Amino acid sequence: MALSRSARLAAVTTAAASFLAIAASSAPTHGAPGIGDSYFPQAGNGGFDARHYALDIAYDPDTDRLDGRTTLTARATENLSSFDLDLQQLQVTRVEVDGRRAGFTQDGDEVRVTPRGVLPRNRTFTVTVTYGGVPEPLGGPIVFGSQYGWMKTPDGVFVACEPNAASTWFPSSDHPSDKATYDIRIKAPKGLTAVSNGRLISTYDRGGSTYTHWREDRPMATYLATATIGKFDVRTGRTPSGIPIYVAIDPTLKNSNSVDVYAVTAAATDYWSQVFGPYPFEETGAIVDDMPEAGFSLEVQSKPAYSAVRNESTIVHELAHQWFGDSVSVERWKDIWLNEGFATYAQWLWAEHQGTRSAHDSFLAGYDARPADSSFWQVEVADPQRDTMFASAVYQRGAMTLQALRERIGDRAFFRLLPAWTKLHRYGNANTADFVRLAEQVSGQHLGDLFQKWLYTTGKPAL
Repeated sequence: MALSRSARLAAVTTAAASFLAIAASSAPTHGAPGIGDSYFPQAGNGGFDARHYALDIAYDPDTDRLDGRTTLTARATENLSSFDLDLQQLQVTRVEVDGRRAGFTQDGDEVRVTPRGVLPRNRTFTVTVTYGGVPEPLGGPIVFGSQYGWMKTPDGVFVACEPNAASTWFPSSDHPSDKATYDIRIKAPKGLTAVSNGRLISTYDRGGSTYTHWREDRPMATYLATATIGKFDVRTGRTPSGIPIYVAIDPTLKNSNSVDVYAVTAAATDYWSQVFGPYPFEETGAIVDDMPEAGFSLEVQSKPAYSAVRNESTIVHELAHQWFGDSVSVERWKDIWLNEGFATYAQWLWAEHQGTRSAHDSFLAGYDARPADSSFWQVEVADPQRDTMFASAVYQRGAMTLQALRERIGDRAFFRLLPAWTKLHRYGNANTADFVRLAEQVSGQHLGDLFQKWLYTTGKPAL
């Protein structure tokens, strides 16, 4: 059948449009300098998916000098003519892509890398960055007004990086949505212990230095990586259920031990494994340093980091994060209640488990203690804003949301929901809508009104 002139023109136009669309999709691009998180727009990077970090760092506490060589293995998600890495305050001296010298520029907290040729979409490549300098901690209102990141101590350094300070000590895609596995090798002065994530592969002395190699085989967000260095008393073993445990405590704190960190860590890891699902990592433990200026603790993956000896409730909170925050990480920082609300609720569950107070009574105590005109009720928990992302409402009202949910759907459904959540998103990322959807699926109820009331509405909810 012959085509009319208008039909032929239409066919040509369609073909041309298709060709242009294909050409545009295959044209080389500059990877975006950030993933577009509303709280940290420049954090993370577009155009590639991080797969593995091999970190080699050498640290001298006398000068506070850090020299590093990071090799990132990644997969291109676009046809990349160039891409960015996040690095704050440290100076890059050399970059290689797939073993070949690459061009680079530094502008603020971004390192733009230009390989010799285009990296095709779906290709796996390596980028090696050599860098050095004196790392500086970050400050401001975000983390309770405290400094965070790379923090110097009297005998070394305490490294706790939530939310955006991993890039103060290694080049990375510094956002929890881009998780990867890690090999972390640390050179430090002989006599100091370097503690990091995962399991200890090797440690040995050579000359005046100690070389330590740690490996985290499970995907990890950048902010959960650590390279804490100092004098530590180390105790290793297994929890009663058989999970390997590694606890390092600064010896200057031995006389202030009001809690047995090792025993509580072992007991809480095993109990949460029953409530939340199987422990997601190869080792559990703790890093307890003498860093009172920090004033906070952090759920470092596999070994929470404490800036002093903390109480039992804090320890069970940080260990609950191994499931809620570490294994299941937020897609965007506005969903931080999925980390902090769940870990705070775990403290209520621990008290219930210990027989000291029910979660219902913990809920009422927090609810009744805050009058309706309190600023506490003016935080929208589902999107608390950057400078108040760690406000007490995110923790406490987040936990209240979970207790309200438990009382609505009943214990049977609620305690099926928690391990279902950690299994569904194990080693991945999730958001609030994902949790609401799963809660409705598990319970068989419509729950939009409950979550609207507790997460998305300001003001004190009526009970």
